[in-house]
Order: sequence, then C-alpha cells, then structure tokens
Amino acid sequence: MLTWWQAVVLGLVEGITEYLPVSSTGHLILTSSLLRLNQPETKDALDAYLVVVQGGAILAVLGLYRSRVAQMVRGLLGRDRDGLRLAGNVGLAFVPAAVAGVLLSKAIKSTLFSDWPVLAALAAGGLWMIWLGRRSLQGRDDVAALSWQTALGIGLFQTLALWPGTSRSMVTIGGGMLLGLSAVAAAEFSFLLGLPTLGAACVHDLAGNLRHAAQGGGPSMFQQLGIPPIVLGFAVATVSAALAVRWLVSFLTRHGLAPFGWYRLALAAIFAALIVAGAVSVG
Repeated sequence: MLTWWQAVVLGLVEGITEYLPVSSTGHLILTSSLLRLNQPETKDALDAYLVVVQGGAILAVLGLYRSRVAQMVRGLLGRDRDGLRLAGNVGLAFVPAAVAGVLLSKAIKSTLFSDWPVLAALAAGGLWMIWLGRRSLQGRDDVAALSWQTALGIGLFQTLALWPGTSRSMVTIGGGMLLGLSAVAAAEFSFLLGLPTLGAACVHDLAGNLRHAAQGGGPSMFQQLGIPPIVLGFAVATVSAALAVRWLVSFLTRHGLAPFGWYRLALAAIFAALIVAGAVSVG
C-alpha cells in the first residue's frame, strides 16, 4: 500500500520529469528504489502504476496545448488543412514506437526496469545531449508545416525511449532538432506526440494489470497500492507537469539541451555511488 506522501513524491517526480529530457521512467524507478518500494510482492503493481501515472502528464498537455489539439480535431473533421497535416504527422510518428512497444514490452520490463540499465541510459543520453548542445542547430518554428519524412524520423527516434532512462522527450526533441526543427518547435511536437504515445502506454498497462487480476493472477494495482494514493499521485503529476512544460519551453530558448545532459551524468554518477555503497537497494 502506498502512503499519501509516497504518492505525492512519485506524482511530483513524474510530472516534473515527464516532458523534461531527463527520463521520467528512469527517475520513477530510481525514486522507487530510494523509497524502498521495489519489493518482489508489489513489483508488478508498481511497474504498472509508474506507467499509468503518466496520464497526469497527458492531461497537462491537453490543457496547455488545447488550441493545437483543437486544430488537429478540426483537421480530422475536414475544416483545417494544417490541422489535418499535423494530426497525420503525429499519428505517423506514433507508429514506430507503438509497434516496437507491443513486440518488446515484456522483454523490456523483465530486463531493463531496474537501476543499472536506467543509469547506463541516463549517462549515454547525457553525453548525446552535451554533444547536441555544442552544435549550432537552426531550425523551423512551425510544427504544422512539418513534412511526413521528418515526422517519421522523429517517430523512429522515439523507439529509443523504450529503454527506461533514455527519455522520450530527449530523443524526440533532440531528433527533431537534428532533422531541422528549432528547439521550441521540436519540444512542441514532442509534447503533442506524447498524447497518443503515453495514452496508449497507460491504457495498455492498466488493462493488462486489471486483466491479470481478473484471471486470478493476483490483486490488481488498485488493491495492492490503494485507490486514494493512486488518485492523489495522478493529480499531483498533472499540476507539476503543467508547470514543468511552461518552464521547459522558456529554458530551451535560452540554454538549449546541454544543461540537462550534465544533470543526467551527475545523477547517474551519484546513484551508482549510492548503489555501490549499499545505500540504495537495487531493483
């Protein structure tokens, strides 16, 4: 059973890190280790919750980018040509990770949802972001004018984020910049792409957890962790994600990606030292 303060901590970590290029899943796994929540008897429920809580971040983007979402809806209804192109590009970019996720989900959870693989991904991603930050990349600002080739390329980059610790935001923002978008436009497309990507992951893991429980495989996530703390964590994630998104756009304009790369390297080094010292239990 999650306590209320543990739910608040996990919700804050999810909301703050989901759209920052630092890996929300990686931070949640490491935070779970710090809180000593990664026990064998609750591992399946906790793994499902760490995905489902991302729904709070979805609500945040739906609110902040409601005009873009409305534009895409108008496009699908045949009322906005740019909106139709943008919706099509978001859908196209979603496909590669969706296919790879369905094929590799079980293997990823059984082998990569633990501390050392996350730390390796954090460090590798940090080096890549520092390299990106040293390049003078100038790009387009209008996501509605994105070509389908660029959208597909960003979608292929997104498949790398199936390794927890890599960061979906990092690979889609960085990939978008390499493919000709400005940092702000790449971030906006990353946020919009997160709607179907995170939504599908939430539904998939929630349905899988409930189906497993219904078939007699054990208690559901709600029974093991408790409904009130799950709802509380979800709400905290929504509010903190909205604040983080607003901050990120402004920060990228001024400083780029390199500071996040240095942060990732420092975090990986600190956690590795804690694990070696025995201060953190390895999940």
